[in-house]
Amino acid sequence: MESSPSEGRPKGIRSVIPLVILVATLMADQVTKGLIVLQMDPGQSVPDSGLFRLTYVTNSGSAFGLFPNQTVFLILASFVGIGVLLVFYRTHPVSSTMLHISLGLQLGGAIGNLVDRVRLGHVIDFIDVGSWPVFNLADSAILVGLSGLLWTLVSTRN
Repeated sequence: MESSPSEGRPKGIRSVIPLVILVATLMADQVTKGLIVLQMDPGQSVPDSGLFRLTYVTNSGSAFGLFPNQTVFLILASFVGIGVLLVFYRTHPVSSTMLHISLGLQLGGAIGNLVDRVRLGHVIDFIDVGSWPVFNLADSAILVGLSGLLWTLVSTRN
């Protein structure tokens, strides 16, 4: 079943998609971070060099290390961002599968990094590609989710 634009709420199987994606993203993020913490020492890279490595680092800031040591601010910003996504999801008239997947990825990623900030005071990062800053699965989910959201908004524009 589709949602009508006036209701702003998805119906049927598509309404479950964001929750499934959110839970899967959150679980994958937390499991991979846990494995890194258990198997590696902070600062360690495997392999020692190369284009793609696993490098265990902590990040007290946001993406690209912005706002270092601003944990309380970043926790509050995360709650605001999650709230904005939830309001958008509940009120946006487009009810597409891509939109639901995108929002599930964004929410799962945001909650994954929020869990780290609340529990540890920083985020665990470990994916090290070339000269790009080290990141994690939550960061990837947020970026892919934002890309899907932008694609959905642009492609459904009249």
